[in-house]
Amino acid sequence: MAERTWEKAGLLGAAIGVVAAGAAAGVAIERVTVGRGMRRRAQLALDASGPYGSLRGVPGTAIAEDGTELYYETEDADSPPAAEPEQQARRARSWLRRPGPPTARGKAKGGAGQPPPLPVTVVFSHGYCLTQDSWHFQRAALRGVVRAVYWDQRSHGRSERGRDQSAGKPATIDQLGRDLKAVLDAAVPEGPVVLVGHSMGGMSVMAFADQFPEYVRERVAGVAFIATSSGKLAAVTLGLPTAGARAFRVLAPGVLKVLGSQVELVERTRRATADLFAGFIKRYSFGSDDIDPAVGRFAERLIESTPIDVVAEFYPAFTAHEKGAALAVLAGLPGLVLAGDKDLLTPSAHSTDIAEKLPDADLIIVEGAGHLVLMERPELVNAALARLVAEAADAVRAPVAQRLRELTTVPDA
Repeated sequence: MAERTWEKAGLLGAAIGVVAAGAAAGVAIERVTVGRGMRRRAQLALDASGPYGSLRGVPGTAIAEDGTELYYETEDADSPPAAEPEQQARRARSWLRRPGPPTARGKAKGGAGQPPPLPVTVVFSHGYCLTQDSWHFQRAALRGVVRAVYWDQRSHGRSERGRDQSAGKPATIDQLGRDLKAVLDAAVPEGPVVLVGHSMGGMSVMAFADQFPEYVRERVAGVAFIATSSGKLAAVTLGLPTAGARAFRVLAPGVLKVLGSQVELVERTRRATADLFAGFIKRYSFGSDDIDPAVGRFAERLIESTPIDVVAEFYPAFTAHEKGAALAVLAGLPGLVLAGDKDLLTPSAHSTDIAEKLPDADLIIVEGAGHLVLMERPELVNAALARLVAEAADAVRAPVAQRLRELTTVPDA
């Protein structure tokens, strides 16, 4: 039986060999010219070259239905801005600092000359094999302007390993939607919210909307889907030839399950083949070859931090994900649908399908960008998110402003 399993693993390797060949060739050349110690020093230098993933907020914990502790961080609108010089951060903030209508007392809460805080909380849900730190560039741009919540999905980042999964139950996207509800109840007990999801995080938002439509109607003021899909992921080719893609879909779940049961062995292998692994990450994360090496290394660190058994547990959930009908619950809200046109994991056609079901959402296809478009083109993503949040805030303010106008009207005697 074991022999047959590893034979399948070999077939899976053959299926993705076309992609691996290019990565391996680059690694082989590098090994001839650069020693392992030098490569490791270069990695450490890249890790230290930027503050990527270093931004922190006020920690909190939400409890999922199975008892899993879900870690989140909150940043209020008066949190100190990130100490980053990027012009794109300043541009994004300019969208959000437009003054709204006066408060009931006629003064802005922020003091003389300061606009009032935006009347929405933005909640960010990250993707598969990532953590809340993947939102680093968006966090830097929006910090100090809008109240925001960032959370780690179960078994990822600082959240607890899913208790249901530890007990042998499968991971599902529907469960992630209920996890999001738990985070919202704990971190944003009142007031309107804007939901932002990347990849698996976008799927979590769809599952949440499907299960809690009344909450959406009462409290969701806007929604953003970045590099995600509402379904039909089993048909994605991953950039492989047709035969290779078919073999991958058939064999991957079983092989990953076996690998997930040999965590220590697999993790040692991952460390030993880190250079080849980095090639895969770059291939499937970014659309451009000239990505900033420090940003590429940041993505590696995030993905490397996800244990192989967690990778294995979540993978089958994607082929079962079908939430196109749930998008009707979100129709009519201010929205954003954004993807890179070189995304191999959730192709941009999937974003186009989502946008067709959300006629009030802006659709942005980013030329030359891959799956991690939020890191590859942060200036564009930040500006688009800022416009969405500003629009959602204006929609929330409008009824308040109308009510204030009504109160100022003196009825006829």
